[in-house]
Amino acid sequence: MEGFPESLRDKVRTAGTAEAASLLGVSPVRFTGLARVGCVSPVAFYLNRYRAVVWLYLVEELTGFAAREPGLLTGKTPAGMRAVLEGGRDLRARNWRARRTDRLLSRAADPWVRAAVQAAALDPVQLAEVVDDPYERAYLIRMRPAAGFGRPCSVSGKEAMEQLMLADDPDEILWCRVNLVMELDRARESRAAPRPGHAGRPYGAAAVPAGRPVAPPRPPDGAGGLGADPSAGPNRRWHPRLRPRLLTRILRSRSRDHDR
Repeated sequence: MEGFPESLRDKVRTAGTAEAASLLGVSPVRFTGLARVGCVSPVAFYLNRYRAVVWLYLVEELTGFAAREPGLLTGKTPAGMRAVLEGGRDLRARNWRARRTDRLLSRAADPWVRAAVQAAALDPVQLAEVVDDPYERAYLIRMRPAAGFGRPCSVSGKEAMEQLMLADDPDEILWCRVNLVMELDRARESRAAPRPGHAGRPYGAAAVPAGRPVAPPRPPDGAGGLGADPSAGPNRRWHPRLRPRLLTRILRSRSRDHDR
């Protein structure tokens, strides 16, 4: 690679709020507003000595945003953005979770590991509502990725970091539940979750008569897939338990986030 290792350092260089604001030539308050509405997304975080969350951003992405949207760096804040900020909206944690999930899924081939990645964003109550089998829940918890918080911290600090791992917006929670249902279907088709006395045959294999192929579920009329979500790949399909009203809510939510 030309310029290695300096070129690699430039790609992974991060900046906190103060440094990022300085790089873009704006005040820290304005930069925080841009981050809260999702114009720039954090790639990492840590807790400072006061247990406050310090978000970190890729410098390469910051300079790219400045080149694409110079109008957002000067003048009055657009009315739509101002309304979002006045309403208390803050997408930094949600965007960080989305980036982390995408990164983990890109490295995961095992279907149960992929399902565990989706399950990691749900609290125990939400997870139990989606996965009613206790053996499957235990397996997902065992397979979920490590938090990877970095340097050791206090018990209260660790609890605060673990809380940031969980989806906290109703639309985000709904989307995580939908993705978990689909990943769980694929995991069950590959093998059953381990349980006492179970040989590990594919989920539901004993219930399928030999020689009778089972057709995959068909999507609802007019629905071609989860195209409204950038994480939805070409093999995504509608799950038969997802009601049309629920799907409409998801797509409208994604459309609102995109418009912002």
